[in-house]
Amino acid sequence: MAYSNYSSLSRAQLTFEYLHTNSTTHEFLFGALAELVDNSRDASATRIDIYTEKRPELRGGFMLCFLDDGIGMDHNEAKHVIQFGKSSKRSPESTHIGQYGNGLKSGSMRIGRDFIMFTKHNNTLTCLFLSRTFHEEEGLDEVIVPLPSWDLKTKEPLTSDPEKYAIETELIFKYSPFKSEQQLMEQFNKIDSNCGTLVIIYNLKLMDNGEPELDVETDHQDILMAGTPVEGVKPERRSFRAYAAVLYIDPRMRIFIQGHKVRTKRLSCCLYKPRLYKYSSTRFKTRAEQEVKKADHLVKIAEEKAKEAESKRVALEARLGDDLSKDSRALLRKVQDAAMMLRRDADMKKRILEVKQKALKDPKELHFIFGVNIEQRDLDGMFVYNCSRLIKMYEKTGPQLEGGMACGGVVGVVDVPYLVLEPTHNKQDFADAKEYRHLLKSMGEHLAQYWKDTNIAQKGIVKFWDEFGYLSASWSAPPSAELRYKRRRAMEIPLTIQCDKCLKWRTLPFQMDAVDKRYPDSWVCLMNPDSTQDRCDASEQKQNLPCGVLKKDKPTSEDKQKELAEKIKQQQEKLEAMQKTTTIKSAADIKKLPLEVSMKPAENSSQPTRSSERTRPRSPPLPAHLKNAPSVPPTRTASQRPTRTPAPPPAPKVEPSKSRAAAKAAAAKPAAAKPAAAKPAAPAAKPTPKAPARTPPPTRSSRASTKATPAKPAATSQRKRITEQKDSEEEEEDEEEEEEEEEEEEEEEESEEESEEEPQTKKPKMAAAVGNRSKVVEKAPPPKRGKLDETPDKAPEEPETDAKNAQKDKGLLVEVRVNKEWFTGKVIAVETNKQSVRWKVKFDYVPLSTPKDRWVFKGSDEVRLMRPPSPITQTPDTQQEMEKGPATMEPDTTQPGTSREVTDSLVTMLRTMLRYFYPPAFRIPKDDVNSMTAEELVGFPLKEYFQQYESGLQSLCNSYQSRADARAKAVEEKNNSTEVKLKEADEKLQKLRTNIVALLQKVQEDIDINTDDELDAYIEDLLTKGD
Repeated sequence: MAYSNYSSLSRAQLTFEYLHTNSTTHEFLFGALAELVDNSRDASATRIDIYTEKRPELRGGFMLCFLDDGIGMDHNEAKHVIQFGKSSKRSPESTHIGQYGNGLKSGSMRIGRDFIMFTKHNNTLTCLFLSRTFHEEEGLDEVIVPLPSWDLKTKEPLTSDPEKYAIETELIFKYSPFKSEQQLMEQFNKIDSNCGTLVIIYNLKLMDNGEPELDVETDHQDILMAGTPVEGVKPERRSFRAYAAVLYIDPRMRIFIQGHKVRTKRLSCCLYKPRLYKYSSTRFKTRAEQEVKKADHLVKIAEEKAKEAESKRVALEARLGDDLSKDSRALLRKVQDAAMMLRRDADMKKRILEVKQKALKDPKELHFIFGVNIEQRDLDGMFVYNCSRLIKMYEKTGPQLEGGMACGGVVGVVDVPYLVLEPTHNKQDFADAKEYRHLLKSMGEHLAQYWKDTNIAQKGIVKFWDEFGYLSASWSAPPSAELRYKRRRAMEIPLTIQCDKCLKWRTLPFQMDAVDKRYPDSWVCLMNPDSTQDRCDASEQKQNLPCGVLKKDKPTSEDKQKELAEKIKQQQEKLEAMQKTTTIKSAADIKKLPLEVSMKPAENSSQPTRSSERTRPRSPPLPAHLKNAPSVPPTRTASQRPTRTPAPPPAPKVEPSKSRAAAKAAAAKPAAAKPAAAKPAAPAAKPTPKAPARTPPPTRSSRASTKATPAKPAATSQRKRITEQKDSEEEEEDEEEEEEEEEEEEEEEESEEESEEEPQTKKPKMAAAVGNRSKVVEKAPPPKRGKLDETPDKAPEEPETDAKNAQKDKGLLVEVRVNKEWFTGKVIAVETNKQSVRWKVKFDYVPLSTPKDRWVFKGSDEVRLMRPPSPITQTPDTQQEMEKGPATMEPDTTQPGTSREVTDSLVTMLRTMLRYFYPPAFRIPKDDVNSMTAEELVGFPLKEYFQQYESGLQSLCNSYQSRADARAKAVEEKNNSTEVKLKEADEKLQKLRTNIVALLQKVQEDIDINTDDELDAYIEDLLTKGD
């Protein structure tokens, strides 16, 4: 279809408002400035000057100027600037940063309302003027851009339409800061070289307080982000000089801000122990797929054209037949040539398509570079570049996301090609978020490998940073400014500087007197102390980085078996929970349910709490001196146990020979209930039946037969207890055998605790127990565990506070054994099971094959606490485990044989000892020790205290050792230097003696001197005679 047929169709138009809409893509203001710097780099500029000129009459009070020595533009190329989306840089093999043809418009309109561009190319001067002020005052909706040109030598306008030129210059004179053609030529004269470009942005955007967004007054050598605090903000987010220093991964352009050169950086050369990891993946193929689709489309078009030309050739040959006239041959040859050219073009595009399809299957290789930033450790994270241009900075990944000290201070660098990931228009993010997340995940895995390869954690993280002067406990605190620490940092990272003439990077040798030396902006290779690199024609030395390999640990068969067993156990628990669910078929079934279950819905049915836990009354708290009392040794006999005050029993005494109905009438004691050491739950009232000999737990078959025997309750309260017994029968089966020995100790502890309570506490409890017998809501006091073995149908209960106390374990620092190795972590979740408590531990660092978190059973051999918790945060189960273990080192202040005076004396001595050896920067302030009670001192974290003390002592010893080693090395070097000088002096003396002998032999030929002693004696004799 011919183009003329489209003349009547509607066309999309670009309105004036789009200038503002397009500029809003730049949320980061320095990103808008970087767009203009990118244009200079793409134009092969070797220098760009970014400076301001004061103009009080303009909005913001100054103009922002960008002057470079690039290739410039002629009149036709400048036209492409005003075409949004038009770019000559876009190609799959392009290394240019600009790809969208939008950076100059969006960036300049984000900074200010108007800009004017002066460009020089060959013998042409071109001025481009884009002004929102002009459009607003003239009331224009379309975007109009004046574009006059002049001859470089004659300064005459290059135009065939003088009227158009007059209108363009008149608009420039009216709405720009330059009011005459002479002032325009003065701007062109600022471009010293044969070609280049000058962009001036004015009428800058202001903040709400009326001040410009860019601050040029605070630091006259920099351009700052106005209103940004110094602390808590990365320097690249506040200073354009700092941002420009890391804008390119391999800077080859000198950048001057306010007349002062930016000390650009190659990040890989600024890191301690840099290491390179090669990463290959077939996932980064989105861009390559787009190029394949485009090439496939071009092949189809070329193939259609070639077939059409071939058919024309065949038709023409058939029509001409034997006609051999000159015109016929010329026409035929022309058609044949066209068909051949189109066929050749189609074949070439097919080959291109095949190459791109093959490249699509090939893995894309990226280079990850990691190193430690010992100059400022809080500036860590990943720097992601695209075609050598910075896109994302300080991206946390892998272990850095956990917030610990693992991988702290490590900086990662990667340059992603355009075919792997495509940046967004503002060059502050990537268009394909999914592929970018995959990239960060891969960098996190390699980061963990790098951290393992450096062995920093194994040697001690705190010790590592102390070595470089990080003596403060605050992570963001700067390193020490002492000269010895500065020299230590300078010794590890050689200074890399760029020649101002040849733009090659040179690594300077370390010199003690060059620490903190300020090098001039015009540093050249001739100033290099290294004689092999002191010329501009010397080749640039490549950075030799050691290569690392990502090691993925394969899980062993033992690990797989453990994981499988854990999954089977979880599924079995789910199955048991489902089997215990009973279906309600009639009103009689509802009456059998506990009252609170039948009268109101459960608040959260997913939690494994039982109704008995929600209704059991709380026991009164014990006195403070009993909370911290150690557990009684389990060697005491039954005759030594204190007797309990008898209470009116709710049911007749149960003997082993009683029937099932009598057993059901007895009150139930929970099997899983363990008396807490911190807050033990004393029962309201308990009967004291005759304790028969302990019988072994009944078998499952006997339980089933017993359960099948019906027994009608004698009262409503007994009906409730029977229902609870049925619900918890299977729980008791699993727990009895495992907890038999522990429950014996619990009985002894309960008996001791009740014997120490005052009688006034027991009387109200007895009265409450008698009064509650007639109530349906309340439950009868549970008997001892010894009776529970005889009546297996009674339900195990847990105290109401157990579930709450278990949640206090969150945040504990623990160590978990994985593959026979211990790894540190933190408890992030607690799950209270029917017979146990499980912790979910999130590791600080584990191998790649191991999950980052793991469920472990509390109290098992696979987990241990990193330090003893204080009595405030210590859970009952934790205290119980500690009581069952070996005896602690703290004195037992609750024994009746210890006097108060001795206890006070020991507490005073402990305080004095703690204060005397108190490590600096300990988490508990030193002054708090004086105010600690005896109970708090018992729970003092002595293990952590002495660990930190030993760590500080070790650091001090290492510091002394390092200082001694440095002095010894200096003395050795001085000794070697002295020996060299002595040897040189001996050689000179020997040469002098030889010359003297030769001189004497010339004066007196018969002289015969063979040794040095003879020469000395002869000279002394001559001197004596002379005197």
